[in-house]
Amino acid sequence: MTTAQSDTHDEPSRDTRRPRAAQQSHSIFSVPTPIKQLFDRFPLLSYPSNDLPLRAPANRNAHVLHVFSTDKGALAGAPSYNPACLKWQAYLKFCGIDFKLQASNNHASPSGALPFLIPATASGTSAGKESKSLGLSVVPSNKLQKWGMQNCGEGQAIQEPGDFRYEAYLSLVDLNVRRAWLYTLYLSPNFSTLAEPLYILPTSTNPLVRLSTASTLQSAAAAELLKTSAVINADELHRQADEAFAALEMLLGDNEWFFGAEKPGLWDASVFAYTHLLLDERLSGVEGCWVDSRVRDLVRARKGLVGHRERILKGWF
Repeated sequence: MTTAQSDTHDEPSRDTRRPRAAQQSHSIFSVPTPIKQLFDRFPLLSYPSNDLPLRAPANRNAHVLHVFSTDKGALAGAPSYNPACLKWQAYLKFCGIDFKLQASNNHASPSGALPFLIPATASGTSAGKESKSLGLSVVPSNKLQKWGMQNCGEGQAIQEPGDFRYEAYLSLVDLNVRRAWLYTLYLSPNFSTLAEPLYILPTSTNPLVRLSTASTLQSAAAAELLKTSAVINADELHRQADEAFAALEMLLGDNEWFFGAEKPGLWDASVFAYTHLLLDERLSGVEGCWVDSRVRDLVRARKGLVGHRERILKGWF
């Protein structure tokens, strides 16, 4: 008795199931075979990172002080047109520190204000030090005096006077003179001939942006002046500035530098930052930019302050 032989080995199976690979459902993320074959033949390339802009060299071998300035002025090392920036620019020069200027603005500053300094990073440094040269290591303005004392040139250390009058006289500059400067630059007719070309026009070519920037600057100046007075009185501001300049003239006396110091220091830089700008006839680059010259005339009448300014210009700029 014979049994029927299975014909499984002789004929193809009638099982309609697909091979295992075909059983897998296609993912929406899977690459179609023709595309995959194309990229297998021509693989994608990974390009290297872009180089830094030419104005930001890879190896910083010089300290860079970021200030309000024009590109041309920064390249020439000219005095900044901003008192806060010029003060520290002069002080670092007094310390015998070599540095370069970079025209900048408040938006570029980590603290939101100028000036700030990026210390030098020599070539061949480690990756960690290289990252510092790209802006991760920054000296803000409130640390520039300490940094300057630690990095001053050979025999250039500055000893600030211990005179008990130092703080009292400093308030004359930081309050009386500064308030008169704010009014003169931002709230007087000088706004269109000084503040606008220096601080507004370089920011944008868009008239709406310029208008907004102008309004912001004037509002900020007014708010600063109203911190110490219920109203903004131009005559009173000029009177206080005149008293301050008279006191500074008396303090200087017949000395070359304030407090009878052998070399100029931070105090001299603080005074110079205002007297130089007020005496600069072409502050905005145009002759006759001082429409309202009342505060400027107050300085011009003080021969001692005028001579102090000229000595610093001749010796360090």
